[in-house]
Amino acid sequence: MPPPVRERIRHALVGAGARAEMFVRALALDHADTAELVALADVNQARMDAHNRWLVELGHPPVPTYQAAEFAAMLAKERVDVVLVTSVDVTHDEYVVAALRAGCDVVTEKPMTVDAPRCRRILDAVAETGRRVTVAFNYRYNPLHELLRRMLADGAVGEIGSVHFEWLLDVRHGADYFRRWHRDKATSGGLLVHKASHHFDLVNWWLDARPVEVHAAGRLFFYGETGRRHGYARDYERAHGSPAADDDPFALRLAEHPRLRELYLDAESEDGYHRDRNVFAPGVTIEDDLAVLARYSSGATMTYHLTAYAPWEGYRVMINGSRGRLELEVTESDHVSPAGAGALNGAALHGDEAAVERGEARLTLRPFWAPPVPIPVPGWTRRGHGGADARMTRVLLGGQPDPLDRAATAYDGALALLTGLAANRSLDTGAPVRVADLLTLP
Repeated sequence: MPPPVRERIRHALVGAGARAEMFVRALALDHADTAELVALADVNQARMDAHNRWLVELGHPPVPTYQAAEFAAMLAKERVDVVLVTSVDVTHDEYVVAALRAGCDVVTEKPMTVDAPRCRRILDAVAETGRRVTVAFNYRYNPLHELLRRMLADGAVGEIGSVHFEWLLDVRHGADYFRRWHRDKATSGGLLVHKASHHFDLVNWWLDARPVEVHAAGRLFFYGETGRRHGYARDYERAHGSPAADDDPFALRLAEHPRLRELYLDAESEDGYHRDRNVFAPGVTIEDDLAVLARYSSGATMTYHLTAYAPWEGYRVMINGSRGRLELEVTESDHVSPAGAGALNGAALHGDEAAVERGEARLTLRPFWAPPVPIPVPGWTRRGHGGADARMTRVLLGGQPDPLDRAATAYDGALALLTGLAANRSLDTGAPVRVADLLTLP
């Protein structure tokens, strides 16, 4: 007899912006044997219609669409097993909790949410329902980061004393957080929550420890109204239709990007959302230059710095231990080419300009009393977050085994969030903040 046909897991997605595309494509193409997309929900019908057009281009039939207010009805009508949450960060808890109470599991984009009360709601709902929340920390699936995890667990540097972590967002990628809803800390939590939660989660995972105390300093140095001091400001509110944006290398030209045009420019009439704000316009409430000192339950410390206006994109991680030091340096783009300045990070470039931006990755073990040892880094690529996106969807949607426990739980999401929240509190008070004072975890 042939083996029984395995029933595919039914997925619905809420939040049909650009962040949804990776999951939609993975469900339609890469993991159609194990999972299926059965519905979309969003506050904007035009965005859902755009995703349905792209599904048809991939050979997948369009799926039913629901307004966000109909989310609970969608879960019941479409018999949803798993909800993918890719909406604006401040709304994550609303959909996560509703899905759990409807008997669904959840995969949510990072950050899990943006503040401690919302985090508590999610954790309480997990405990109440027994359902599962997985946070899409894709950097756990980067082969370089997996290799670090294995080496540290195997004692490559002995007991870990400290970590230094520097992350550089170039003036193409970093600028994009100041064009869109992320520029408002109330909706995104700022870069220490929205962006750095990736990095804080990695450190928690590498150390197998939890943050205890955090001290931070930071400011808005480059973007927002400070851009006038540096000579970069232009007098326009949004780029589309603004002559003042024509010579601005920081302007995003939505009309030149077909997918962004469909998702945002053509959808503006429904909700008034502008994806192409002037990065130097007033109203920015997040920081772009941030320093953090954290202490962990293991006794190790971390110094962290995020720069959102760098000339190149990449990061450096140095881990010091009782038997030596491990150093990782990744260059994702060694500079921003003129042709790419007004594009999005990772967007396809054409012509000679695209080829001049280079990337590389180096991992070095420096043991005591011995020469440094270069460690091969097979599998690393500049595409898809170092190859992490495809590896993550194979686990979360394709059912691939996960021996490294890369699938981050709600508890993991809370620990990463709390590092950023404690850092934000420290920015406000100027004093160290104990993580337990923000939220008590088991």
